[in-house]
Amino acid sequence: MTKKYKIVVLPGDGIGQEVVPQALKALKAVEEKNKGINFEFIEYPCGGQYWLKNGKKEEWPAETYEVCQKESDAILLGAIGWTNPDGTTVSYPDGKMVGLNILFGLRFGLDLYANIRPTKLYEGVPHKISGEFRQIWKPENVDFVVIRENTEGLYSDTHGKLDRGGKVEIATDTRLITRKGSERVINFAFDYCTQRNKGSPSDGKLRVTCIDKSNVTAGCKLFRQIYQEIAKHYPEIEQDYAFIDAFTQWIIRNPEWYDVGVVPNMFGDIATDLAAVLQGSMGMAASGNVGDEKGMFEPIHGSAPRHAGKNEANPMAAILSAHMLLDWLGNRNNDINLKNGAKQVERAIEEILKEGKIKTYDLGGSSKTSEVGDAIASRIKSF
Repeated sequence: MTKKYKIVVLPGDGIGQEVVPQALKALKAVEEKNKGINFEFIEYPCGGQYWLKNGKKEEWPAETYEVCQKESDAILLGAIGWTNPDGTTVSYPDGKMVGLNILFGLRFGLDLYANIRPTKLYEGVPHKISGEFRQIWKPENVDFVVIRENTEGLYSDTHGKLDRGGKVEIATDTRLITRKGSERVINFAFDYCTQRNKGSPSDGKLRVTCIDKSNVTAGCKLFRQIYQEIAKHYPEIEQDYAFIDAFTQWIIRNPEWYDVGVVPNMFGDIATDLAAVLQGSMGMAASGNVGDEKGMFEPIHGSAPRHAGKNEANPMAAILSAHMLLDWLGNRNNDINLKNGAKQVERAIEEILKEGKIKTYDLGGSSKTSEVGDAIASRIKSF
């Protein structure tokens, strides 16, 4: 009997509402192409726009989190966050962005402790440097993955402020680095490197790079210490180290050196946004948030209000996130049909990018969001 997989779909705000439908086209094409796949998509509105529309009462329907927690096999998220007409962020009276409760609620509530961020350059993708599109990096030299800790660090709920007379005089954020949080994400990174089994493009060696600021901060000293303890159990994987500030230049100068990296939360957030330059655009950058039980997949770009409603945003990051969803779900359930579906999605993207006829503005083209989604879905069905 074919298993039915329940996918909770959260388009969110702005361009999320445009790119997620394209990812769904790809998933539905995979379902049509592979007889052993049966999806049930459960969609909920959420985010700042939804909050404004319902009279500022709720960020998402009340039952959404429980469905994600108890019923979903995987979650597909678009983007969270919206702006007011004056350009300010839609926020609560205390200044907290509307929608963060969704994003952090799912990450922390479902214990999605590992954030997987691949950086891969596909043939046919140019780079926009200094306002011009250029070909700089060889596609085969850009293929690494950063595993970012996802449930502690500066994004843990340890914030505070001193408000006197209506003025905020002091604001504090405390970074938490724990042994438990570090051990599990570092173990995850070494296991991921083993399963990925690609190695560095430069020399083919399996390598896990510890990315931190252990020359200055106590939390990173602990993170690196735990990395060294765990690395001893993986003698086939080469140990490697980079301070975060140096890493930001090395990935641009020598991306071919890297295979898998592991990094504390906020450093990983910033570094992987920079790494998107190596892929050609934030519109190419996908991610997965996974734990021991649940997985949520999302493009790393935001809601991009100035591009919203124009049918011009690049949906490939969302579609690549759907590719990651299929791969993760296939491995988790030992489902060869899902694994094949993941390969079909990536193959379709590779072929279309190589042909160069269909590409959005961020890659030097003029194709519409929906045109890209239609082309990828059609290509999947043709295999």
